[in-house]
Amino acid sequence: MQTAYVLISPCKDEARYIERTLESIANQSIKPVQWVIVDDGSTDDGMAIVERWRERMPFIKIVHRSSGARAVGPGVIRAFYEGLANVDVPHDFLCKFDVDLALPPRYFETMLRRMDADPDLGTCSGKSFYRHPKTGAEVDELHGDEQSCGPIKFYRRACFEEIGGFMSDVGWDGFDCHKARWMGWRAQSWAEPEIRYEHLRPMGTSQKSVHAGRVRHGRGTWLIGTHPLFFAASMLMRSVRQRPYVTGALYASYGYLKAAATRTPRYGDREITRFIQRFQLRALVKGKRVSAEAAFQERRAAGAGAGRAAARLGAGGAPSGEQAGLTPHRAAS
Repeated sequence: MQTAYVLISPCKDEARYIERTLESIANQSIKPVQWVIVDDGSTDDGMAIVERWRERMPFIKIVHRSSGARAVGPGVIRAFYEGLANVDVPHDFLCKFDVDLALPPRYFETMLRRMDADPDLGTCSGKSFYRHPKTGAEVDELHGDEQSCGPIKFYRRACFEEIGGFMSDVGWDGFDCHKARWMGWRAQSWAEPEIRYEHLRPMGTSQKSVHAGRVRHGRGTWLIGTHPLFFAASMLMRSVRQRPYVTGALYASYGYLKAAATRTPRYGDREITRFIQRFQLRALVKGKRVSAEAAFQERRAAGAGAGRAAARLGAGGAPSGEQAGLTPHRAAS
């Protein structure tokens, strides 16, 4: 089993949370070969905390960059790529990894084992919860089964390179998984106790306010190519399951509709947008996990990923259950 993975962590003013994250990595059953932490112009003592842990974890590498205010989306991705450029060890997997997470000790071992079991699995994660600020109760964050979660995107290096990496705007953490399926890879997350992790700060609250985060979310869903019916169903669900309930859905709707009204260019071309929307409309009836597998199989039947599968078989590898019986076709343009 291949186990060489690297973590890349944009970090700006995370002193409140980073020590628990450092402790989580120190306790992993399989540790990274390198952890690049990108100091994105922090003004608190977060980097001093990291320095104290470097003796215990010599695989940590700190990269300093000067930046302005926190910029969710483009700013985070720019910091991530600066970190990626500073990776200087051989690796088979990489993870965009936020420093406000607390993980169970076998988290990355589980990801590696699942990658080993399914050679078509390109990106994956567990699912997160946060603690209610008043009651302390665990509240699950809403993550679809068809994607790896943004705070902890674990990637097979070959998949990451084939999809061209991340877009540098909001919605990057949804579009990448659609692009992976388009290229003939699976993208998944699982709600299982051994890989359930704590998000020390609820998603969408790291810049300005939770309502600003919901506007960003709405804009991001437009950029991905989300079908209006799927977006409406998603907002209806979030209005009863995700705080702040109704107002959060309204702010997200504002972000989506504003992007639509101004004809903001979407990430993909018409062909991949149609592919995404077919998946979404199917998901309204059959659910995301089933629909994601159907979309994956659709692309494999069209030839996406057939070269990789043929190469594995030529090298003596055995096909997975889903691969059995697939006939290689000419790769789609």
